[in-house]
Amino acid sequence: MTADRAESTQTGNTRTGDTRIIWLSDLHFEEYGTVLGHDPRARLDVTISFINKNYGAADLCLISGDMVETATPANYRALATELDRLAIPWWPMTGNHDDRAMVPEHLGLPDGAMPGFAQYAIELPQARVLCLDSLNPGVASGLLCAERLDWLERALLANPDKATLVFLHHPPMALDLPMLDPDRLENGAALLDLLARFPAVRQLCFGHVHRPVSGHIGRIAFSSLRSALYQAPPPVPTWNWESFTPAAEAPDLGIITLHDDQTNIAFLPFCAVSLGVNGVPH
Repeated sequence: MTADRAESTQTGNTRTGDTRIIWLSDLHFEEYGTVLGHDPRARLDVTISFINKNYGAADLCLISGDMVETATPANYRALATELDRLAIPWWPMTGNHDDRAMVPEHLGLPDGAMPGFAQYAIELPQARVLCLDSLNPGVASGLLCAERLDWLERALLANPDKATLVFLHHPPMALDLPMLDPDRLENGAALLDLLARFPAVRQLCFGHVHRPVSGHIGRIAFSSLRSALYQAPPPVPTWNWESFTPAAEAPDLGIITLHDDQTNIAFLPFCAVSLGVNGVPH
């Protein structure tokens, strides 16, 4: 499976013209049952059908972490079976719900991934994509240890002038989301200081917050993405974890189009708000 996906990714990008990445985040997949009243199998099924129907010629799909709700071999195996229905190559990232050893074992990683971590680079004609492993086991917040940051620095130095997009699960900065900001990347400043040294880094993409937020920090643009399963409420009216109820908002996928001198990110809802929620059928 992994070799076939890697070959497809490479050969799919030898053509001239634009490159298209489908971006998903926070699947929170479970083989059985629901998550906060949402059916992850129904949501993933319609996600895959939507992509295959409308974006089956895209170059690849990246999923920015929280692949599963509960990290078990059975959940990862079932998820891999579902994702292999995609007409395009797909690659996973780790989130705080994931297990670092199970992700490569059951979902696979591209050739050349960093040993011991779910961290890797994908070279595309218009840009390089660096996918980081921000998992900090046992806690909701993220962390990039010295070893992972060293890998990132070496990857950037290998081709410092090539346009670069960086993906990870945890945002490295506060996003003015009071209940969610404490669980961001713990050493986000170290990551941002490193990226600031390389003007070719154009874009940060992350999940985790289950909300769409865009902006820039210094010269680097950033975007977060709604979950493919359920959404966190907006910051107003005020809420806390005791009163948490998923927002009645449809899930999104990101459509990232790489031109030679421009990157566009469009956010596209792919199903009704009610699909797979509290027993509403597919």
